[in-house]
Amino acid sequence: MHAGHGAGLAAKTVGPPVQKGSTVLLPDAASLYDDLGQLTYGRQGLSAQFALQAALAELENARAVTLYPSGLSALTGALIAVLKTGDEVLVTDVIYKPTRRFCDHVLKRFGVTVRYFDPRQPPDELVGGASDATRLILMESPGSLSFELQDLPRVAELARARNILTVADNTWGAGYLMRPLDLGVDISVQALTKYVGGHSDVFMGSVAVNDPKLVRAMDDGVTNLGWAVNGEDAYQMLRGLRTLPTRLARHGQSALAVAAWLKQRPEVVEVFHPALAGARGHELWARDFAGASGLFAFSLRPATDLAVNAFLDALELFGLGFSWGGFESLAISCDPQLKVRKFRPQYGGPLMRLNIGLEDPADLIADLEHGFAAYAAAT
Repeated sequence: MHAGHGAGLAAKTVGPPVQKGSTVLLPDAASLYDDLGQLTYGRQGLSAQFALQAALAELENARAVTLYPSGLSALTGALIAVLKTGDEVLVTDVIYKPTRRFCDHVLKRFGVTVRYFDPRQPPDELVGGASDATRLILMESPGSLSFELQDLPRVAELARARNILTVADNTWGAGYLMRPLDLGVDISVQALTKYVGGHSDVFMGSVAVNDPKLVRAMDDGVTNLGWAVNGEDAYQMLRGLRTLPTRLARHGQSALAVAAWLKQRPEVVEVFHPALAGARGHELWARDFAGASGLFAFSLRPATDLAVNAFLDALELFGLGFSWGGFESLAISCDPQLKVRKFRPQYGGPLMRLNIGLEDPADLIADLEHGFAAYAAAT
C-alpha cells in the first residue's frame, strides 16, 4: 500500500505534470490547520491547474485568475462572489442566454434585483440610470448573437466613480484580442471552452481580476461552493492556450473573408461583424480590439421558417450546433433565442450565426452557396 511514493523526480517535459489527488500530504502536524500560504487539499488545484492560472493571468494582464468547471459557472461564480440580498445588477440585454436564465431564476430568488439595458444605450445614460442599490454592471462585448459592442472603458470609468463594479464576458476576445482589465473593467470572464480549448472537447471557465479584494472574493467563492477543475482538463486548456494566437489569426482572417462575401449576396440584408468596415460597432472594435475572432452573424431577407431550415439543412461543412470557438465551422438560426430580449432592434429578417473554423474559407463559401440555393428554392 505504501510502495512507490518516492519513485524519484519526473522528467522535465514541455507541459506541466498532471497530478491526481484529493489528499495533500503535509510535512508535519503544525501544518494541518495552517491554511495560509500552503496547499492543504487537492480541490484547490495542483500543478497543471496552477500552470494554467499563471498563463491566463499573463494573457489577461491580471493579478490572479480563478478556474471554474464551465464558462457559465465562471460568470455565475463571479456574480455570487460579489452580490448580496438587496443589491441590484444591470445586465446587457444581449447577454448569453444561460447567464440570463441564472439572473432571472436564481439571483431574483435570492433577493437581487436584475434590470436589463439596451447595449446601444450611451454609457452616461446607462450609469446615470443606476440606482443607489446598483452593485454591478454586466456586459458582453460583442454580444454573442447580434454582436453589439459597448464602450467598456467609458462604462468602467463612470461606474468606478459611483463605486459600481463592472464585469465583461470576454469570450469573443479570448483574453488575447481584447483585455478588459486594461480598459478599466473590474472582472473579466471567459468561457475557456470556446477559443482557449479550441477543440470543442473540454469545459472550463475563468475569472481574471486585479483588485486584491476581488482576488479574495473569487477565491472564497470557489472554496465555499466547492467548485474545482481536474488536472487533465487544465492540461488540455493549457495546451490549447499555446496555439491560441495562431488559431485566432486563421479564424479571424477566414471569418472576414466569408463576411465580405456574404455582404455582396442579394439574399443578405446585413452582416453583423464588428471588424468588417462599415459594420455596427466598427469604431469601438478598432479602438479596443487587436484583431477579430471567427464568430459573427448575418440577417437574411424575410422568409419562412421552412426556408431558414432549408438553408441550414443544405450545409455540409458547417455543423449545426450551439457552441463556437472550435476548429470546426458551425451555423445556427438565432431568432428563437431573441424572443426573451427586452430591446429588440430590427435586423431585417431571420438572424443567422456562423462560427468560422479552420477549414479553407473557399470551401466554406461553396457550402454556403448550397445553403442559399436551398433557401431560394424553399422561398
